[in-house]
Amino acid sequence: MPSGLHFMAGDHLNREKVSTKQNSRKIVKHQVLELLKHANNQNVLNELCRLPSRQMINLLFSFLYHVEPRIKWNAVTAMGALTAILANKDMEAARVIVRRLMWSLNDESGGIGWGAPEAMGEILANHETLAHEYYRILISYSREDGNFQENERIQEGVLWGIGRLSQLRPHLVKNVISHLVAYLNSSNGAFRGLTVWIMGLVGMKEAEPKLKALLQDDFEIAIYMDRELITRQIKDLAKEAIEKIKTRDVQC
Repeated sequence: MPSGLHFMAGDHLNREKVSTKQNSRKIVKHQVLELLKHANNQNVLNELCRLPSRQMINLLFSFLYHVEPRIKWNAVTAMGALTAILANKDMEAARVIVRRLMWSLNDESGGIGWGAPEAMGEILANHETLAHEYYRILISYSREDGNFQENERIQEGVLWGIGRLSQLRPHLVKNVISHLVAYLNSSNGAFRGLTVWIMGLVGMKEAEPKLKALLQDDFEIAIYMDRELITRQIKDLAKEAIEKIKTRDVQC
C-alpha cells in the first residue's frame, strides 16, 4: 500500500476513536444531567460518588452556570463532595480543581466564572486542608483592595461561598470579614440578605447595630441553605442572626 494511503487509513481510524470518545462523553454528560435534575440531593450525591471523581468533576464544571437553579446547586454540592473525596486520594489534583475555579474568576481567563465562587465555597466547606489553603483567596473576592468581583451576580456567589464556609468553619472566617459589615448598607437586597446570614453564622458582634436596623427590611432573597433553595425575608434572617450572636455571647 502506498504510504499516502497508509496514513489516510490511520487518520480515519484516529478520527473514529476520537468520535467514539466524544460520543461516550456526551452519553455520560447526559446521564449526569439527568441525575442533577433530581430533587433529592443526597441521592444525587450517592450516585455521583460511585463514579470516578476526576471525570465527574470535569463534567460538573459545565453545569455550574446552568439556568435551572436545581441543576446548578446540585452541581455545586456535588463538586464540593467529589473534590473532597479526590483530595483525600490526590491532594494536588484537588488543588488543580480549585485553581481552575480561581482562573475562571480572573479577568485574563476571558470568561465570567458563573458558579465558581459557590463551588469554591462548597469545596472549602467540605475539606479542612483546602479550606486553610484557599479561604483567604475566596474572601479576597469580596474586598475592594483584593480581587473584588465587579459583576453583582458573581459577587452574590462570593458572599454565598463565604457563608457556606462560615457554616462549617466560622473560626477561619470571622477575623477576616469585618469589611463585610458595610454590605449591610447595600442597595442590593441579595447582598444585604447574604451578609446578614454570614454575620449570624460567625457571631459578628460588631454588626449587631446594623442588624437591628434591618429588622424592618421586607426584601425577600432566594438562598440555598441546607441543600434547599428557600425564600427568606431579610428581617427574619436579621432576627435569627441577632439571636445567634447573643447565644454566642452567653456561651463565651
